[in-house]
Amino acid sequence: MKPRRGGASRGYEEMDGANVPTYGGTRNGTSSGGPPSNDPSSPINNNNNSVVGGGVPPEFELASVSVVPDDTFTVTQAVNALGFGWFQVKLSLCVGLCWMADSMEMTILSVLGPALHCDWGITRYQQALVTTVVFLGMMLSSTFWGHLSDRYGRKPALTLCGVLLFLYGLLSSVAPSFGWLLLLRGLVGFAIGCVPQSVTLYAEFLPTKQRAKCVVLLDCFWALGACFEVALALAVGPNLGWRWLLGLSAAPLFAFAVITPWLPESARYHVTSGQSDKALTTLEQIAKDNKRPMLLGRLVVEGPSGSRGSFKALLGSSLRRTTLLLWFIWMSCAFCYYGLVLMSTELFGGKNKTITPETENDCHPLATTDYMDLLWTTLAEFPGIFATIYVIEKFGRKKTMALQFLFYAGCVLLITVTEVRVFLTIILFMARGVIAGLFQAAYVYTPEVYPTALRSVGVGGCSALARLGAMATPYIAQVLFQTSIWSAVSVYGFFAVCASVACMLLPYETRGTDMGQ
Repeated sequence: MKPRRGGASRGYEEMDGANVPTYGGTRNGTSSGGPPSNDPSSPINNNNNSVVGGGVPPEFELASVSVVPDDTFTVTQAVNALGFGWFQVKLSLCVGLCWMADSMEMTILSVLGPALHCDWGITRYQQALVTTVVFLGMMLSSTFWGHLSDRYGRKPALTLCGVLLFLYGLLSSVAPSFGWLLLLRGLVGFAIGCVPQSVTLYAEFLPTKQRAKCVVLLDCFWALGACFEVALALAVGPNLGWRWLLGLSAAPLFAFAVITPWLPESARYHVTSGQSDKALTTLEQIAKDNKRPMLLGRLVVEGPSGSRGSFKALLGSSLRRTTLLLWFIWMSCAFCYYGLVLMSTELFGGKNKTITPETENDCHPLATTDYMDLLWTTLAEFPGIFATIYVIEKFGRKKTMALQFLFYAGCVLLITVTEVRVFLTIILFMARGVIAGLFQAAYVYTPEVYPTALRSVGVGGCSALARLGAMATPYIAQVLFQTSIWSAVSVYGFFAVCASVACMLLPYETRGTDMGQ
């Protein structure tokens, strides 16, 4: 065993070995301490650039593939040694299905409002309210799901989420009135609040070198779900109506609810909760699936943590600045992403239509060309994902997010200077790609900066603030937009620039071990 040198990633604190337990200050009689931090209150050990989260020993790397000299090993060492294989492929598909289902439920909001406007004659504010209640449910539940995941495990939370999401999604399709639809969509949002915890579960099974790349690639399932929903809306919406669209969109939710009992529980969660036998069983299953030899020796287990799942700990002295900045970044990211999705529908539905009290209730259903343009802009998420994979490792997490926010701001401001549909589609294509990659970069950075004991509640807190931004965005993209396009896009540009500054003010860079090379 050897201490990791300076320049190593401090990402996913315990996932990189930072939370190696000690007994009486030693581990098997050997000191596990390292060089002291320059700032004892900081979650970063400044001498080795690793997260130590309040006094835990520095990170350790594997010195051997399958044998550890002192006959002990950590979950991190096991996951890194067992590598990326069939176990992670199966988990990628399961978690990817969860993201695909979530994406479909989010994308449907951009076409549900206009459909309800034509069917029930709802106003612009009521259309915005349909979107707002979904994000309100997500905001109210995000910290609840994070606390539940850190206290009782990732798997039980995701299982309950899958069942509730399918149930409320299906019931939405038979809502008898606008009030019932609002209630059921709000409950859908409540269940969706757990979806970010699937990223926590997924990342905790990924080897250090593959983690950032795999988490970003997970967004391919989101993009696939968004494209599938637009295609489904094109095929079903004009002929069968929004009820059939909501019902058929619940099919992936049913599939996810069925497979959740077979999801593995996080070995890292079992370790931090003192359940070493269960953690070892999971690691042995990884070794079997990946056809790798299991590490020899004893799994080192940390005792139960009293602060596990504590939301208050996120605002402690060592994490306060990081947490507050991340909250603003996530809020701005969701505000900008969903704003662009909703604005795309408004733009393709008729950029130059004048809305007056006399024409407000006129029905303007989306045409085939509108759906095709929506599909093209949605496809932009794929190149955005692959570009982010390259940039995030080359420039780091902070600079990547900052540059993407600035690029997004430039794109949305260009919306006001063109009337040509082709150019408008290109601008929206670029903006959609960069904001999709940005959202995923935030999903990479956030779990990396929090320790295992706070990871789920940390991601949950950020997700809750993101939903606050998403709740506000319909009133800009669907209401203010009809009054003044320039005012609407200026709001998005302003928040994007402010968020770019916030990214650069983050105190820690969490790029991987090749940071210094």
